[in-house]
Amino acid sequence: MLRHPCFDEKAHRLVGRVHLPVAPACNIKCAYCEREIGCVHESRPGVTKSILRPEHVKDYLSYVLTNEPRIEVVGIAGPGDALANEETFFALSEVRRHFPEIKICLATNGLTLPENIERLTALGLDFLSVTVNAATPETGAKLVKFVKTKEGRLQGEEGTRFLLEKQLEGIALASEAGIRVKVNTVLVPGINDHEMAAIAQLAGNAGASLMNIIPLIPLGEFSGLRPPSKKEMARARSVAGRFLPQFLSCKRCRADAVGIPGLGDMTLSCLAGNF
Repeated sequence: MLRHPCFDEKAHRLVGRVHLPVAPACNIKCAYCEREIGCVHESRPGVTKSILRPEHVKDYLSYVLTNEPRIEVVGIAGPGDALANEETFFALSEVRRHFPEIKICLATNGLTLPENIERLTALGLDFLSVTVNAATPETGAKLVKFVKTKEGRLQGEEGTRFLLEKQLEGIALASEAGIRVKVNTVLVPGINDHEMAAIAQLAGNAGASLMNIIPLIPLGEFSGLRPPSKKEMARARSVAGRFLPQFLSCKRCRADAVGIPGLGDMTLSCLAGNF
């Protein structure tokens, strides 16, 4: 067993994880994304009660682990993109320094993954989730409105072509470095449902070992769209499963989630702002 509840079905009801909401900024704009700070009523990615200051990570984790000793994984999953925030690296260095036995996980859109692999490897990153929603720039342009690069903002197919190249390069580098990589894919009916197998094949060829297809939550510019049906989800997982094993238990966690996913999160998720 991998002992990560978001990478191993067997660990989903046995092992806990805590997300540190230290990363508010993002470097791409997804059409379905709405990031909220201060919201306590929603359980979805991009939501946190507050932003945790990196210098408070030690005290916060000490408190969390005292209350839930089954937590074995510390992750950073927003509410923006982990790698678009320098606070991520300070926070992870604090985790590694004060809690050397705990596993470290990170979620990213992959835009700046290649340039950060060495830093992540030095911090001892164990698990990595990369959100890849398209196999072609044409489809990607319907999902991502723009990406921010060092040279400026890229839009349309130019931006999504650049993003996909960085995602696949980053997955390959992470895999070569011994980091276990999972690909997260948001299934949007009528937009990217025809590319599930292609995404899985590209990611698997690059070195990913697992895929997590999650249904669209209609928000942002996609608030008028419908989420996929159970039948559509099953079909997407079936065709993608020819190329990558599928993770089936995702809870679409908040950026400040705390607890064992398969048993339900704790109210501790609202306490990050107190530290």
